[in-house]
Amino acid sequence: MSGAGKKVAEAAAKAVSSKSRGGGIDWDGLGKLLVSDEARKEFVNLRRAFDDVNQTLQTKFSQEPEPIDWEYYRKGIGSRLVDMYKEAYDSIEVPKYVDTVTPQYKPKFDALLIELKEAEQKSLKESERLEKEIADVQELKKKLSTMTADEYFAKHPGLKEKFDDEIRNDNWGY
Repeated sequence: MSGAGKKVAEAAAKAVSSKSRGGGIDWDGLGKLLVSDEARKEFVNLRRAFDDVNQTLQTKFSQEPEPIDWEYYRKGIGSRLVDMYKEAYDSIEVPKYVDTVTPQYKPKFDALLIELKEAEQKSLKESERLEKEIADVQELKKKLSTMTADEYFAKHPGLKEKFDDEIRNDNWGY
């Protein structure tokens, strides 16, 4: 893997591992991986949206409502009407949220994570193969101006056989 590819993979792994230890998302670390201005702009939008949703979830939906001061209303309105509202208010039962969706999708998500790991390994192997091929081509490019035909055919024996067959069969490519 190239130096830049390793750095990206290591930074992404660090961001994920710090999240799994309870450290949250390493936004700064992820932001350093971006190379284009458009990606940075989209990343800022994503972070802002994430922070907005997270703030809403942490504040609005996780707090208990403030208790009603029934005595205050009894003094101003009258106890009979307030008692009627209090009785109606106390009879309201807000059902607790029961998550039925996560158990359905968790196995699918876990299977996708396994598939992702396999694809990542396959990608890393392909990347290594391509980097080796690039190194070979660059080496060939350097040596090409001084290389003899025999040296080239020693590296590519199949090509030498093809040329020899064409010469034997009197096929000169016209």
